[in-house]
Amino acid sequence: MPKSAVFVPHFHWDREWYEPFQVFRHRLVTALDTVLETAETNPDFRFTVDGQMAALEDYLEMRPENRERVTALVAEGRLAIGPWLILLDEFLCSGETIVRNLQMGWAAAAELGGSMPIGYLPDMFGHVAQMPQILARAGIEHAALWRGVPGSVDGHAFRWRAPDGSEVRTEFLFDGYDNGLDVLLVPDQIARALGEYAEMTAGRWGGDPVLAMAGTDHNAPDPRLAEWLRQASGEEGAITIATLDEYIREHVRDEVPAVVTGELRSHVRGNILPGVLSVRRGLKRRMAVAERTVDHAERMNALWSARDDSPFLSLAWHKIIESSAHDSVVGSGTDETADQVEARLAEAAHAARAVRDAALAGPAARVPADGHLVANPLATPRTTLVEVDVMAPPEGSVLVATAADGSEHAVQLVAQAPTVLSDERMDASQLERVLRRIHRRELFGRQIDHYELTAGSLVFHLAEVPSSGPFDLLILRREVAAAAAAHPGGWRVLTLEEARATALVPVSVPASGLASFTVAPAARTAAPGMRFAPATATAGALSNGLVEVVIAPDGTLEVTGADGTVLRGVGRLVDGGDRGDSYNYGPPAHDLLVSEPTEVGVELLENGPLRSRVRITRVYAWPAALSPDRDVRAGRTVPTPVETLVELRAGEPFVRVTTSFLNQAADHRLRFHVPLPRPAAVSASAGQLAVTERGLTAEGGWGEYPIPTFPASTFVSAGAATVLLDHATEYELTGEGAELAVTLLRAVGSISVNIHPLRDEPAASEIPAPGAQDLGVRIENRFAVVPSAGGWQDADAVALAEEFRNDVLVTRGTAPAGGPLPADTAGVRVDGADVFVSAVRRVTGDGLGAGTEVRLVAMSGTGATARVTGAFTRVTTVDLLGRPLAAEPAEGGLELALGPWEIRTIVLR
Repeated sequence: MPKSAVFVPHFHWDREWYEPFQVFRHRLVTALDTVLETAETNPDFRFTVDGQMAALEDYLEMRPENRERVTALVAEGRLAIGPWLILLDEFLCSGETIVRNLQMGWAAAAELGGSMPIGYLPDMFGHVAQMPQILARAGIEHAALWRGVPGSVDGHAFRWRAPDGSEVRTEFLFDGYDNGLDVLLVPDQIARALGEYAEMTAGRWGGDPVLAMAGTDHNAPDPRLAEWLRQASGEEGAITIATLDEYIREHVRDEVPAVVTGELRSHVRGNILPGVLSVRRGLKRRMAVAERTVDHAERMNALWSARDDSPFLSLAWHKIIESSAHDSVVGSGTDETADQVEARLAEAAHAARAVRDAALAGPAARVPADGHLVANPLATPRTTLVEVDVMAPPEGSVLVATAADGSEHAVQLVAQAPTVLSDERMDASQLERVLRRIHRRELFGRQIDHYELTAGSLVFHLAEVPSSGPFDLLILRREVAAAAAAHPGGWRVLTLEEARATALVPVSVPASGLASFTVAPAARTAAPGMRFAPATATAGALSNGLVEVVIAPDGTLEVTGADGTVLRGVGRLVDGGDRGDSYNYGPPAHDLLVSEPTEVGVELLENGPLRSRVRITRVYAWPAALSPDRDVRAGRTVPTPVETLVELRAGEPFVRVTTSFLNQAADHRLRFHVPLPRPAAVSASAGQLAVTERGLTAEGGWGEYPIPTFPASTFVSAGAATVLLDHATEYELTGEGAELAVTLLRAVGSISVNIHPLRDEPAASEIPAPGAQDLGVRIENRFAVVPSAGGWQDADAVALAEEFRNDVLVTRGTAPAGGPLPADTAGVRVDGADVFVSAVRRVTGDGLGAGTEVRLVAMSGTGATARVTGAFTRVTTVDLLGRPLAAEPAEGGLELALGPWEIRTIVLR
């Protein structure tokens, strides 16, 4: 008889992939129908529902009558559910999204009887460094996973340690989550096959029983499975059927010698498919926008709204989390699937935007209509620029911004709007058609300030905020009718708007706070002085006193930082072929790299004093596609202008860069290079509540070439260069550490290819995905470059990345024009170097009354001190599921000592 074994019946369910969600859900309902029937027929049967509650939510929406059947099996311990809402891609969403995923999954499982306390992560394409801490701070002591485990682990379990020292015992599914299926191929030979498998893998198990994961993608186990295993077990009873939870709690040792610290991105025992970091970049941008929007909405709702909009916020989070699934945001599905993910993320942003705007409507009602309200979503005070529509100054005067405290600030005009909106000739009989355009007082999106009516002429004067008295549309109709009758001939209808302009205004806003300002002409020619050195530009250089940029003849940049560090050649674009697929980059055997433009043009757009801008246009001749044999790029090229907007703002220690082009080429990869003053052996990237260091290589050993492209979400740093990012992407240190390359576009046309130069095993079927080529799509990438000899720590990259990614929120006041501005108001403030504020939100669910939850992270290997101030008298420390741990009084302020890389969650009341 073979060594004892525990079979875990399960399935792995990709919610959407090579078919869209609803098609897969139809299969899901059939599969779970079979699972319930099998479990109710055979008391020995157990089933593990893939660690994600989305499968059960999707099922019960179609089969609500089966809810009690599900809860009965959960109560009996024969159906293991949770803890996640969805099995996510950990590198393509924020750390806060990972936390909310766990929270929402745990809560959903509780409604059906309780969650499996296992961090089940069977098919993610690698794992983030902070996952052990996230699980541990939710009270979960165990994990189970497959991909990314390094070759140093030679058993079936290891201690996985986060950067802060938190650990979870981790079951290593070294042969995948379907390793038991080969044993089951011939039902009457299970005993023999199990014996051979146990012997072949004996070095992994030690004294523990074999774990046989009996399940695969999108299929329920055979209803005869339990009977087959009873027959194979014989009288000795060497085979047991269990849930994954039962296997880990009842059949294995808790003590394991191997320890692995940090992220899991090794290729040695499974493909981690790193190309998903850069394919369908539009999905990555949509994810970042949705996450930022819901984060801002939560903060505004918690601090400035009397209304609890949690249902809308939960809806937004649910849609974001659904979209974070490891076959959703990664872009490895069909075009139909990608379209659905993009729409879902847009819908999440829409729901969050509604909450955000509603929360600001109350404070805006205290700001006069000729002023603007500014809300700061960050928990630190800041001075920043906002762009607003204002009345243009008369000749001989300047615009001045006035804050609530009476201080005045310089304003920069960047555009002037036309004043003639329409000039029409018509017969008198058509005047009624013109009047139908007016809705109460609104016309063409503005308000009618006054009108002039004479024989044959009607002139409307529009304004953003009317300065005249009441307007009566019925009186206008009566007057126009009388004038038309008196003058039945030709008429001229002229619609004029007051002179409007777009202005940049510097605004100082308290932490998590509100400020307001007005902009009005001043009868003088000199603007008030500036707090910072002005930002200036010529067609060849930009400067703001902190950063200097010189534009080279080839269109690249020489950037000098505040500490004198110089980066040369910044923005060198390198385009190469890609014969790979949505999972893996694949270089053609005879690639052609294009890095030199055929034309370079430079245009000065703005010359400060608050913002300076230069646009560089470089034209490249990129091959149109690959040749038919796919190992050579085609001879035909498409001339592609790439615009690079270079921007400096007064007071900012970095240069903002935006690249934009219309993609007309297929099968290629484009990267933005930042040459380093000296080669770097180590890079560091931020994301998912940590900064992770990596070398120049990755560990290989499976069937996938370990290409050293790595994920980055908020910034990436190497040597003296730090690049602040708008959304998740990939990067690589090329030329033995000489250059930092950030991927701008990877265009491919297939989900998977059967023969891949860097991967032995197909990742899926060879299904066309023409949308992944992004043909005819304008590709825009936004980032910033910070030169600093001391790397990301000396550059204060954690704080700079937050400022770069999170613009202040601006809305027009709605109180009567001309009134006083309300005083600036602060919300929750958090001070401390390398302290990251992951969330600020309203909570009510811990039984202690309403409060404001704040999640802090020490983004440093030496820890950090966080000083929290605001209108509160008591603080409660809670775990990641919101359960209270300790409470203490705190009269408006407290100081928290955070350990290295520690995640701490507190509730302020």
